[in-house]
Amino acid sequence: MDNMKQDDTAHSVADSNEAQTESDVLAHNQLAKALYAGFGIRFCSFLIDLLIIFGIQSIILKPIYHFTHIDNAKLWIDYFSVGHVLDALVFYLYFVLLTKYFKQTIGKMILNIRVERADRQPLTWVDVLFREWIGRIISGVFANLPYLVTIFTDKHKGIHDYFADTVVIKNKFEKLFYLK
Repeated sequence: MDNMKQDDTAHSVADSNEAQTESDVLAHNQLAKALYAGFGIRFCSFLIDLLIIFGIQSIILKPIYHFTHIDNAKLWIDYFSVGHVLDALVFYLYFVLLTKYFKQTIGKMILNIRVERADRQPLTWVDVLFREWIGRIISGVFANLPYLVTIFTDKHKGIHDYFADTVVIKNKFEKLFYLK
């Protein structure tokens, strides 16, 4: 009889632990959904950023190209014209400088999301360069398909986030991010 009670107690403890594990997983998934910015909002912020970059290039670089015709000057490889290099420079400087100094680009500011290190430390230049420069180049080589990884990962991390160990969080839930 005592063995049956012990077995029942062992089963109830196991059931309790299993239920707690399931509830922990559910709570973790709900927290991740609330805290981390998903693919849709990140894609929209990227589109806003592209519009801003296009505006910067149109206002600053296009008049220079028009009057100097420097955009057609070829560098050591035919594909690399001065125009291509300057356009790329504006693109990468926009993302690197804004992410380093504000943790967010203008597109992210508008949509209330920002970049944080996963260990909650301040972003370093190495973090930002790996995320915004190396990560974007690698994603571009693969037709930007690596960005789709954010749909399937736990914290909606892209390949570039894994390089720099960063996450993109929603500003309104930032206190949850720092609780862990």
